[in-house]
Amino acid sequence: MGLPPLLDRAEIARRLKLIFPEGTPERDKCVRDAAAATVGAFLYIGAVEGADIWGNPVHVVRMGETRLLFAAEDDARAAYAKAATAMGNRWYQDNSREQVRDEVIRQGLIPSGAIIERAGVPTTSSKPRYALAARFAALFNPGLTGEAFEAAAAAWATATLNAAARARINSLRVSTESDAEDVLVRFPNRETRLLAPGPSSLIAKAVVEEFAPRFLADPVVLWLSESAAKVAARDEGWIKRLGLRITPDRTLPDIILLDRGHSADDLMLVFVEVVATDGPVTEQRAQAFLEIAREGGFGPAHVACVTAFLDRSRTEVKKALPSLGWGSQVWFASEPERLMRLDPAPARLRGLSVP
Repeated sequence: MGLPPLLDRAEIARRLKLIFPEGTPERDKCVRDAAAATVGAFLYIGAVEGADIWGNPVHVVRMGETRLLFAAEDDARAAYAKAATAMGNRWYQDNSREQVRDEVIRQGLIPSGAIIERAGVPTTSSKPRYALAARFAALFNPGLTGEAFEAAAAAWATATLNAAARARINSLRVSTESDAEDVLVRFPNRETRLLAPGPSSLIAKAVVEEFAPRFLADPVVLWLSESAAKVAARDEGWIKRLGLRITPDRTLPDIILLDRGHSADDLMLVFVEVVATDGPVTEQRAQAFLEIAREGGFGPAHVACVTAFLDRSRTEVKKALPSLGWGSQVWFASEPERLMRLDPAPARLRGLSVP
C-alpha cells in the first residue's frame, strides 16, 4: 500500500471545519490548529488504518511546513515515521505533545471515530499507537473536492457519529441557513407570527414550537417580544384574566408562557429568556419575574424561569454560565428533548441517568 497523497495544513484545517460542523461533540478539539497538524502529520507518515503504520504526538510536534510540502518522497516519509527528527521551521515544541495527545487525539478525534488506537500497546509504552480511520483519511484526498467532498463528509458523519450528535448538527445547520429569512412561528393555538431574521428569532421559534409542547401540558403564549424591543405577540385576554401587569416599565423576558395544565391547580407561568448573545435569567431577573407572577397570585412553585440557547457548545453559554440564577432551568434548541436544572438545594446526590 502506497503512502497517501498530501494536503497542506491550511486545506486540512478548512476540511476539518466542514467534516465537524457546529454541534459536533468536542468540536473545538477536532478543528483547532493542532488537529489539522495531527491529520497532516499522520498522512505524511502513512498512519492510516490498514497500513500497520502508527503515529504518536511526537510525529506532530516535530513536523513542519517545509517537510510536509517539499520533502514528500516515500523514503523520507518512512524515515520520519521511524524517527521523528525535527527539521526546519517546526510547528510545535516537544512540550506541546500533551495537548496533542490528551485534547486533540483522546478527547476529540478518537471519540468522534476519526482516529483508531493500536490494540495491545501498554499505556506506559512509548510505541506509536494511533492512526487515522481509513474512511476519515479518505476525506483528505486532494482529488476529492466540491460536491463530491461534501457528500463523502456527510456519508462519513452518518456512518460514524451517533444519532444525538447528528441531530444537533442538523439543527444548527438549519438555523444557520435560515439566518437571512423572516422566521415564521406557529403558536399552540395554530396562529402564526413572522419574526425578524436572526438567531434570536430562531431560538424563540424553537421555544414556542419545540419546548412548549414538550414540557407544558397545555401551553399558551402570553407574551413574545423581539430583540428590537418590538412586541410580536400579546394575549390580552389571558393577561387580564390572570391579573398580570406586563408593562414596558418592568423587567420583562423575551417570552412568557402559560401552562394551563389539567386543572386550575396546575396553572404555571414560564418566563423564558432567549440568548443569542447575552441576557440569561440571572438571580435579579428571576426575582423580577417572580414579582410579576406574585401579583397574579402565582407562588414560586407555579413559576419557572428558563434560559434558552441555540446549542451548549456556543460561546454565549460559557459567557452566561456564571450569572445563571439558581433554581432556573436551561434549554438548548439543538437538543429539544433535554432540560437542565440548576438545583439550589438538592437533598442528595442522584445517580447517573442514562438516556
